[in-house]
Amino acid sequence: MRGRLFGRPGAGEQKVSLGEVTVEEDESSCLLPKSPRLGRLFPVSHLRDVLSFSAEDPDTDDTCLGKWQCLDPPLGTCSSCVRYVAFSWNLLFSILGLLTLAVGIWGLLDKESLLGERVGLLGTDPMLFLALVGLAVSTLSLAGCAGALYANVCLLKFFTGGILTFMAMELLGGLLLYALRHRIKDSLRDTMLLAVLRYQDDLDLRFLMDEIQMGLQCCGVESYRDWETNLYFNCSSPGVQACGVPASCCLEPLGNGTIANSQCGFGALGTAASVAGGTIFLGGCLPQVTQWLNSHVGVIGSYFACLLAVEVGSLLLATKLLVDVALAHAAIQTTRGTSPDPGLTGEMGT
Repeated sequence: MRGRLFGRPGAGEQKVSLGEVTVEEDESSCLLPKSPRLGRLFPVSHLRDVLSFSAEDPDTDDTCLGKWQCLDPPLGTCSSCVRYVAFSWNLLFSILGLLTLAVGIWGLLDKESLLGERVGLLGTDPMLFLALVGLAVSTLSLAGCAGALYANVCLLKFFTGGILTFMAMELLGGLLLYALRHRIKDSLRDTMLLAVLRYQDDLDLRFLMDEIQMGLQCCGVESYRDWETNLYFNCSSPGVQACGVPASCCLEPLGNGTIANSQCGFGALGTAASVAGGTIFLGGCLPQVTQWLNSHVGVIGSYFACLLAVEVGSLLLATKLLVDVALAHAAIQTTRGTSPDPGLTGEMGT
């Protein structure tokens, strides 16, 4: 082998310059070991990234000029592209997850859901669900970002396991919904009746009921008379809302202006249906919600399919990086003259 060695005086370390190194046919060298597989797994152009020699190493071989040390598994051009695509992909979802977490925490603090008298209702608070989802997504995505950027096997395996867990939970939830599809209507009825009963006490249920009634142009569950079960809207109530319905039941909640008229439904329960029909919607919301769900099954299914496609794409990117890192480590172990670490390669290295 012909070449030149450059040393830096006083640095305690010698580096090998491969710019002018040539190897004759049938010539062997400990710096460039002859291996038929090494050329495919580990291009010679990357040797500068993984070689360092220490003159003070007690195990230094005078012939080989030092000890091989793995600084960072070198990846090819395609693998580098996959790495940065995976990093950008997970960075986007990390930001979305952090925003979701922030909105959930803000909702809990704004509604004072963490105070002593409201902790009992925390389990049904949708803001808690939003915060937990944001925490899970941001944690998993940040692990994927770091694992992709630093080619960290542990973080990539953690990310892969989390994606598989999410996919399993989603598939299990879909199967449960399909198996219990005949009970969905009963569950919707119970949820909407609860929203009617706790309309003034739970801001989330109030918002949900108002959006349903205004969006689907309906009132109550089965009919507008369902609001008689509410303590404040019942005709026996001494308050000003007695015999009334929420403003979201009104045909024209804004009246002739731009400010909502919160009293447009007052007294509607105390009049005949023919009279009340000129002010509020008479039909219940349960048939409207059922009809809306039946007509949007394809759209809902498309959303779930897109979600699964995103998760499968993330899983494929992480798996490709794991394979590339395992092959790079196997190449480095091969150049050292030792067998690859089964913990790094496993089945993917075969």
